[in-house]
Order: sequence, then structure tokens, then C-alpha cells
Amino acid sequence: MIKNLSFSNFYSFADETVIDFSLGKKPTSSGYDIIVDNERFNKALAVVGANGSGKTQLLKPLAFLSWFGASSFLGGDPKQDIPCGAHLLHMETPSRFELEFRVSGVDYRYQLELTPKQVLFEALFEKTSTQYSYLFKREKSEQGYSFKQKGFPFPKAQAEKLRGNASLISAAHSYDIAEAKPFIDFFEHIKTNVVSTGRQHFQHGDILGAAEKFQKAPDLLKRMSDAMCEFDLGLSSVEIKKLTARDKTGREEPVFVPFGLHTTDDGKAFELPFFEESSGTQSAFVLLEPILHTLQHGGVAVIDEIDNDLHPHLIPHLLEWFEFEHTNPHQAQLIFTCHTPEVLNLLQKHQVYLVEKRNQRSEAWRLDDMVGLRADDNLYAKYMAGALGATPEL
Repeated sequence: MIKNLSFSNFYSFADETVIDFSLGKKPTSSGYDIIVDNERFNKALAVVGANGSGKTQLLKPLAFLSWFGASSFLGGDPKQDIPCGAHLLHMETPSRFELEFRVSGVDYRYQLELTPKQVLFEALFEKTSTQYSYLFKREKSEQGYSFKQKGFPFPKAQAEKLRGNASLISAAHSYDIAEAKPFIDFFEHIKTNVVSTGRQHFQHGDILGAAEKFQKAPDLLKRMSDAMCEFDLGLSSVEIKKLTARDKTGREEPVFVPFGLHTTDDGKAFELPFFEESSGTQSAFVLLEPILHTLQHGGVAVIDEIDNDLHPHLIPHLLEWFEFEHTNPHQAQLIFTCHTPEVLNLLQKHQVYLVEKRNQRSEAWRLDDMVGLRADDNLYAKYMAGALGATPEL
């Protein structure tokens, strides 16, 4: 579970920005609450704002930390820059991140400072009583890296020689350091459609990738099929078939292809491969994989432009999956951007972030930080009237 994330000088956000899932005691309890040790946290956060305001950029830190923490050592090119960017007017200043999260009942804090060329500082802390104690600290100096650890047994000599464009957590996992595994699992359970260049737009190859993942998880396969039918897409079921294709060398390889079954009122039926379904049906199929995986296994779904793939009437249905225990048994979290202001009728003010760009700097604020905004105010009406900001100035 993510408690909060603060970051600065990352893409269009030059100043320190906070994404906070935590709640005080004032907000009325809702189905979107997670209660841990008398603290409350949000299961769902919506991000709303005008085109070009920085909504996608607000999600990028989570997508970046997911990749960097879990995969940068084996999944990154040793000779390439780190795929992150500072604000274009502050290119000489490092980007900074601080993530507070909870794993197996223990609170942790991860700190990272870097440039595209190298990590300058990386540290992991564990909360003991009311204080945080470091598990490891790694810091860049003119002489190289210094490394200290308490309970994170990565060899000092290897840590100090670790290349500058990879996470120590990711490297420790590749060296079979058992203490790294819970953190790898945490970062890998941040599922997203955001990459370093922005939203990962739907492509036909994504259908095959999602189909293979569904095929390997029968429970998810059934949930996906049921959902696709509930979405009123003209489907009565979805089946994934194992077919044979040839790669570029002519060698045969298995591929998993989804087929939709369509049935008329008088019982007549026909089958279509998903490549012949509508683009909306295809993209909804791909989108369901990270969302259903998160609901099934826990973690955080980070989804950009959720209404780009789903009709606005389907968004309340999807949010209900995160609300109720029988569909969200592991208290998974969701943060998403959308252009559908009607979402303000579905969530409370502590569950909505607005994003606006002023003087070429993006700013984000949670609605319950706005002075004078009451819990019973009509958020949708106020937003549409321009009283909350974060709308196009036409």
C-alpha cells in the first residue's frame, strides 16, 4: 500500500509536489477507506485537469519508481541514461523522490535523488516505533559511492561499484539477496499504462500480450470475460485460443489470441478474433489486465486517461470493484486521470486531485486542501463553473 509520494523537478513539476493517499479524521467514512493502525488511506484517487496541464506527468513518478526499483539493474542498458527528465527550465537540478509505503504490516520510506546520468543518493528506511531507521544508504561523492547498511546485507564492495544508472534494490535482487524480495514485489505490483514518454497508447501487439497473461491466470481470465460481457460490448463470452505463428526467421511459435463470442436473441452465434472487434473493445480488453491483476493480487493500478478506453458510464462500475471487499480483497489502490468531470459526482473531495499549469510549471492539489470547500458542496457544478480552477482558459 502506498501512503504518500513527494517529488520535485520531474518533467513539468518543478516544485515539490505531493500525492497523498492518507486521510485525517474529518472526512466521512466511505467504501474507499483503508484503515491501518487507526489511520485511514484512500483506495481511489482521481486526477482531473485541462489538456497539457500535467495530469500524465503527475502519474509518471509512480511508473518510474516501479521500473527503477524493480528492473533497472537487469532491465536497463548499462550504457544508457536513466529514463527520467527534469523540468526543462531546471535541467541542472537533480530530481528528488520520497515514497512512503507499507509492506506486510511494516512502514518504509524510500528516498532517491538522481539526474539522467546517475544516482546521487538512494536510501531505504524502516519505521521502528515512531522513528525511521535506515536499512541502507548509498551516496555519490567525488571518490565514487559510499554505502552503509543495517539489515540489508548487500556486500559493501559490490554496492560501492554498482553502476550509477541502476537501483541498489534491483541489483541486490539479481544477486539473490533475500531481503530485497519484498521490495521488488512491492514495486512490481504497481501496474500502469504510463511509460517514460507518457501514456502507453494501445497497439495491436498489446492484445496478444494481455491474452497470454490472462491465459496463464484462469481466475483473471474468467473475471475478464465476465467484465467484457457486463460492459455491453455485444459479447456473450471471451475465449483465448492458442494458435501458431511464425517469427521473422520462419520458426513456429505459439501465440494466444482472444476471440469474442456474439449471440443473437434467437440463439444464433458467431465468433470474431479480437483483431476484428472495435478499437474500443480491443483497448478495454488490454486495460482490464493491469486493473484486474491489481484487484486479484493487491498493489496499485496507475491508469492514465481511463475514460479514453471506457465509456463514462462504465467508470462507476469500475470504481465499485475497488470499493467492495468481495471484488477487492487485498485493498488494492487506484489512481487515474480522466477528462470526464462527472467523476466529481462519484468521489469525495479528499479523493480528487486537480492539476493546472501556470507559468510553464504544473501544480497539483487535493480538493480538501482548498479553503472554504465543504464536504456537501456540489464538486461537479463548482468545477464546471470554473470555481475550482484546473479548467481550460478559453
